[in-house]
Amino acid sequence: MIEVNFQKQYQHSKTNQMGNYLLILFLLFVHGIITAQSQLSVSDQILPPSCPAPDPTLNYRPIIGIVSHPGDGATGRLSNATNVSYIAASYVKFAEMAGARVIPLIYTEPPEVLNQKLNLVNGIIFTGGWAKDGLYFDVIKGIFQKVLEKNDAGEHFPLLAICLGYELLTMIITNDNNILEEFSAVSQASTVQFVENVNIDGTVFGRFPPVLLKKMSIDCLVMQNHHFGISPERFQANKDLSSFFRVLTTSTDENNKVYVSTIQATRYPIAAFQWHPEKNVFEWGSSRIPHSEDAIQVTTHVANYFISEARKSSNKPVAREVLDSLIYNYNPTYGGKAGKGYDEVYLFTPHSSSSSM
Repeated sequence: MIEVNFQKQYQHSKTNQMGNYLLILFLLFVHGIITAQSQLSVSDQILPPSCPAPDPTLNYRPIIGIVSHPGDGATGRLSNATNVSYIAASYVKFAEMAGARVIPLIYTEPPEVLNQKLNLVNGIIFTGGWAKDGLYFDVIKGIFQKVLEKNDAGEHFPLLAICLGYELLTMIITNDNNILEEFSAVSQASTVQFVENVNIDGTVFGRFPPVLLKKMSIDCLVMQNHHFGISPERFQANKDLSSFFRVLTTSTDENNKVYVSTIQATRYPIAAFQWHPEKNVFEWGSSRIPHSEDAIQVTTHVANYFISEARKSSNKPVAREVLDSLIYNYNPTYGGKAGKGYDEVYLFTPHSSSSSM
């Protein structure tokens, strides 16, 4: 009897175990289905939306040509070669921060080389400096003429002229090398005052937040570093200047003399600054350079504006030619210890020292 009960208990236990095993299998099966459905649902949720096609009218790989300036940027402390020229790295970084690459336009190169490079770029920067005559002036004048020709031919080809570049444009457009006046604005942070009732739509300031525009007229957010400029009275009295440009802002030097500080062409994508938008982010040689968050925003908005204009260029050259000419083929030189306010410069000493446009 005991033996029979044991067998019954054993069979009953075995039946229970089998039932539990089948139940576990069933639960695992159901769990697998639920998990798969859950994973499918999550996967469906995290799939990225389809990206819109890029605007076919824009060039998303813009190249900027920057013209080199005579000297080494440090009065001979970095190089005393007679045909050396330089580009401050801050101008290069300024273009790169907004999504462009740079090709150096070495002003001493033969004209055929400069012309080839001009056909590779989507915009030009004239930098600050001191040279106002000789070969450098001739090359700047020639490149400016080609900027006008490209735009007149239907290619959107922007130009940004900074400090010396601004001054050279006034000399070239007026055909008057004595158009400039003396001002005292060396290593000076300043405000900019917007011309009364000026319309900034479509200009370099068009996309600035209103609060930043207001701060620019109150706080010293821009860096001036020049001995020359042009007063609003002289600017407006000159028909060549007043018909080519409209004045956007003025500034005041250390002697409270007012000069025109920002201008924009009426018919061409050309903007010119007496001040230095590139310095706020990338130069540290002067303690007067503004580095506040608002000052950084000024640099950012100017760079974004200029490169957005370059993206409108239809010129898309052969990639190999671009790669061979990019400034990445050169190494910057640390110049911060040499003074003169440039932390880094690119130095160029081409074999040929004669050129013209």
